[in-house]
Amino acid sequence: MEKYSYIANSEAAYIEELYQKYQQQPDSVDLSWQRFFEGFEFSLKYGDSKPTLNGNGTATTEKPVSASHTRKEMEVVHLIRGYRQRGHLASQTNPLGPRKNRYPELDLSDFNLAESDLDTVFEAGIEVFGRAATLREIVTALQKVYTGKIGFEYQYIRDRKVKSWLRKKIENEFLNFNPTIEQKKRILEKLNDAVTFENFLHTKFLGKKRFSLEGGEATIPALDVAINRGAELGVEEVVVGMAHRGRLNVLTNIMHKPYEQVFNEFEENVVLDEFSDGDVKYHMGYESQIETPEGKRVSLKLMPNPSHLEAVNPVVVGYVRARADEHYNHIPGQDKYDPVLPILIHGDAAVAGQGIVYEVTQMSNLPAYYTGGTLHFVINNQIGFTTDHEDDRSSIYCSDIARIVDAPIFHVNGNDPEAVAFVMKVAVEFRQEFNRDVFVDMVCYRKYGHNESDEPRFTQPTMYAKISQQLNGRDLYLKELTERGELDAQIADQMRAELEGELQELLQKVKQKQLLYERPKLERDWAELRRSVPEDFEQSPETGISKEVIEKVGKALSSLPVDFKVLKQIEKVLEERKQIFAGEKPFNWSAGELLAYGSLLAEGRTVRMTGQDVQRGTFSHRHAVLHESETNATHNSLAYIGEGQGKFEIYNSLLSEYGVMGYEYGYAMANPHALVIWEAQFGDFGNGAQIMIDQFIAATESKWNAMNGLVMLLPHGYEGQGPEHSSARPERFLILSAEYNMYVCNITTPANLFHMMRRQLTTPFRKPCILMSPKSMLRSPMAVSPMSDFLEGSRFQETIGDTYADPKKVKKVLLCTGKIYWELYDKQQKDQRKDVAIIRVEQLHPFPKKQIEAHLAQYKKAEVVWVQEEPENMGYWSFILREFPEIGLGSVIARKASASPATGYMKIHTVEQADLIEQAFAGK
Repeated sequence: MEKYSYIANSEAAYIEELYQKYQQQPDSVDLSWQRFFEGFEFSLKYGDSKPTLNGNGTATTEKPVSASHTRKEMEVVHLIRGYRQRGHLASQTNPLGPRKNRYPELDLSDFNLAESDLDTVFEAGIEVFGRAATLREIVTALQKVYTGKIGFEYQYIRDRKVKSWLRKKIENEFLNFNPTIEQKKRILEKLNDAVTFENFLHTKFLGKKRFSLEGGEATIPALDVAINRGAELGVEEVVVGMAHRGRLNVLTNIMHKPYEQVFNEFEENVVLDEFSDGDVKYHMGYESQIETPEGKRVSLKLMPNPSHLEAVNPVVVGYVRARADEHYNHIPGQDKYDPVLPILIHGDAAVAGQGIVYEVTQMSNLPAYYTGGTLHFVINNQIGFTTDHEDDRSSIYCSDIARIVDAPIFHVNGNDPEAVAFVMKVAVEFRQEFNRDVFVDMVCYRKYGHNESDEPRFTQPTMYAKISQQLNGRDLYLKELTERGELDAQIADQMRAELEGELQELLQKVKQKQLLYERPKLERDWAELRRSVPEDFEQSPETGISKEVIEKVGKALSSLPVDFKVLKQIEKVLEERKQIFAGEKPFNWSAGELLAYGSLLAEGRTVRMTGQDVQRGTFSHRHAVLHESETNATHNSLAYIGEGQGKFEIYNSLLSEYGVMGYEYGYAMANPHALVIWEAQFGDFGNGAQIMIDQFIAATESKWNAMNGLVMLLPHGYEGQGPEHSSARPERFLILSAEYNMYVCNITTPANLFHMMRRQLTTPFRKPCILMSPKSMLRSPMAVSPMSDFLEGSRFQETIGDTYADPKKVKKVLLCTGKIYWELYDKQQKDQRKDVAIIRVEQLHPFPKKQIEAHLAQYKKAEVVWVQEEPENMGYWSFILREFPEIGLGSVIARKASASPATGYMKIHTVEQADLIEQAFAGK
């Protein structure tokens, strides 16, 4: 390529490098470049003056290829690459008018070309057409593909195979894209469904919030294409997460939720269970099955979602992972993720502004959270409540987050439903081909304000002047079709009249209250369970196991593969495990915990645990996964219990709380027979996921009419480590505790931890379980349990009484929970205080009042005091007063009320802690 030596820029250097590769091995470069170089070498070979035959059979002489033409060949290549890289900046994706000039630099002059070159034939046309072509042909094609109603972003992708696949899809298929008449009718039908439904609600329920889809009606044909094309490619389940905008329309026209149920919700003709408060109609979820036009059966699930935008995202992908693990993991020759398609529907302001979007996107390719790719669909209203898009992000596009995982982005004009259908088709095909995330950014508008009673012209008067002139999506598409002579207007009018008639009839039935609200059927596995009743919490079920199971699990935990070398410290851990499971030593915290998991695995159950540092344990106590000291190979001990065992998944997570906790909640939501655990590095770090705790975990039954058995391990305890490493904020969970919604525990023995974990899958219902897990207690010689506490007939102890104090002498009873018990016990034993009894409350909620009263009955004349190491305004005291007012105001020993959970100074902590213990044993 010596003729290119005068082109001194990076593009030429890149092409020179490609040419050298081509010369050495032609198939090492992309096929389009192979063709280009073939044409280039042809011109070199036959470019000199050589006799050829003209059309009359007469010999003539061709002119050699000039240096000027060769230079222009390269510039045409640059132009083609320029359109691929920057064409999206010039695309016509805004239905409200011209876009802001982003200076795409795609004029001919930007490439040292001119209009006089338009009819010149260039070999570079091979890049686009597979043949030489005039510059006019090349530019026309590139403009149609890259600067029309779709803006394609994909050139930043580093995988050449992926980029080549996308280029061929885009340039070959879209260049010749023309839907069949049946496909056009399908699009129109879905637009008609969307528009008519919104018009009807706007007329009949005037003033009621519904968060209309108007302005973005193309969402409905878009989802229809995704589901139908996905089904053709093997998708059997689609799981959707979305906020409130357009949710009712999606529920009825995609999920096929009966209109009468929606109208019942507008009329609030709803029957609630005893412990159910429900949520507004545009937050609720739904499950259904549909049949595609091709006869494929697809299960659909729309996840419930609160007003906290994007909070549902990790829940969706966690749910999808569980479905793939459980239902599609055993089909030979099939990727288990292909049959389950997650679709996340975003708003433009939310996808750019909510940090959870980044967390979930970053999780997408990690082994712990991989789901085979998510289809992201942005309903881009170009506004966030009242905030203009210029003020709600620094990036050009709201979807730029996709670039961090090399996901392609398709920007599309929402007023062109055929273009929307095309990009959704390609998006699904891409996901199924590469099992990676893909983003579709549908630029549209919002006809009304944030809700239907809001006045948007207060803040966007010019924008809404344009919106007021817009036809709805159906009428606009119908106008285009009739102008093209492709559809009779009477077809659309007939469709609209039929649907409106059906809606009128259904509404009349609701007005007459002839319909009862019927909830969708729960998953088959969940149907085997029931809701809890108060009597379930008077005593936990038996959860002990046989000695044979203990030995079986112990063998797995204390064995190594042949030639698997570990550090000396791990050798000591394994030796201690052998002694524990042989009955020579009592069970420490680690052994009790791992035995719980192993016993469930031996029953064929799934155990999944994630969080930062969970394999080793933040405090180096767990060692569930061992590392070979020379090769760093890993050994998951609990994966080798025996044939037929369940799967043990334990993953160190990325540095995220919100996203990871939500993911595990979603996983537990899908599989009632899996023990799913999330562990915080320190308990206080859980407050980074407070939205998930408030909106999903605590309210899962009350708001969403669902059950969930997620376990949260939150390291807690005052040991002088400062305000961020002392408290897991138990008061926050106890404030949220009511109506038997979740377990909140702070336990003191390995055996109780074992039974607490097994109880999660033993009860005929599921509840989230929040444990204030220990730190220093992990290695305390006092916090141990004998093997007998794990055997058949044993169970979780909500309370543990005092076997040391003399009931006849007791003048004071200390009620407490968690680690401080062992400090009180140590004082009691050293001072031989048989006149002070200590009762452990191992479970705070549901509060075991009857059990506590039974313990206290032994000490009728004694003073009863609550002792906690947390400040008085934190911890458990307020909750104890609410649940057990009989204790009396002022009967508390705690740190002084404080704005911060703990001091940052060890010396002050030590004095405070010692003072608490002294107060507890002091007389009046």
